Amino acid sequence: MYSSNLKGFILAVVSSAFIGSSFIIKKKGLRRAGVSGPRASVGGYGYLLEPLWWIGMITMVVGEIANFVAYIYAPAGLVTPLGALSIIVSAVLAHFLLKEKLQKMGMLGCLLCIVGSTVIVLHSPEERSLSSVEEIWELAIQPAFLLYTASVVAVTLVLILYCSPRYGQTNILIYIGICSMIGSLTVMSIKAIGIAIKLTLEGTNQLKYFQTWIFGMVAVTCIITQLNYLNMDYSGQSVTSIASELCGFITVLSGTAILHSTREPDLPLITDLYTPLSPKVSWYIQSNGEWKQKDEDGSAPNFITVLRQDYFK
Repeated sequence: MYSSNLKGFILAVVSSAFIGSSFIIKKKGLRRAGVSGPRASVGGYGYLLEPLWWIGMITMVVGEIANFVAYIYAPAGLVTPLGALSIIVSAVLAHFLLKEKLQKMGMLGCLLCIVGSTVIVLHSPEERSLSSVEEIWELAIQPAFLLYTASVVAVTLVLILYCSPRYGQTNILIYIGICSMIGSLTVMSIKAIGIAIKLTLEGTNQLKYFQTWIFGMVAVTCIITQLNYLNMDYSGQSVTSIASELCGFITVLSGTAILHSTREPDLPLITDLYTPLSPKVSWYIQSNGEWKQKDEDGSAPNFITVLRQDYFK
């Protein structure tokens, strides 16, 4: 198990390096394409004819393949948070290659992003062992997950159909929101496909199940949607600006999770009317009738203990 997780960890880090670099290369390609035609942020697709953009795309594909394989060897709770490293790689490379200055708050955001990802990785839950895609399908059709999926699709459609045409050019969070919401479904489907491939290579064919192909179609649809809106992101905003906002977003989520996990539990409600609401005063009566306060160790034998509240005079 340790060796498998280590392989997944290394692949996830390599994936982040490739994906982070691909953003810079694609950004250069989008800039070149924008000189001779409409930018991607306004609906142009001239970047498809730009070789530099395709080099960036190939780099991203290599990174995504490494990420895909990482999901086979390690749990999603370990691989997914490491994807935040690609944001830091992009911010650093943009500072040196694109001459986009990384502000102090951006540096702080990157640092907190690393801390948040580390905390999540160290406390990631153990992944249950699955023996077929059918088991994943049974989990995916649970009412709670179906409700979550419907909510993600509904919010994404609102962002795409209503918010994107009106506010997409001025508010980067619209495109980030679309990619993030779709990305949660991408992780689920990619994990399912990875398990299917692993089981198939071990001798248990999973291609015969229709669920495998459904997960595949979901993954392809989500990835294409993400790529489209990622291009809109990077054509209209600086990489360092995007990295800073993403780091801030992740930092807020991480901080909230840490705050919740370290919060002191609430005191239990007192339902017994006879439960003391103030400090107790303990007394005992000696055989001669004299009243004395009870010691901390308790009353001695042959003494009658009287427990009263502060009201005792």
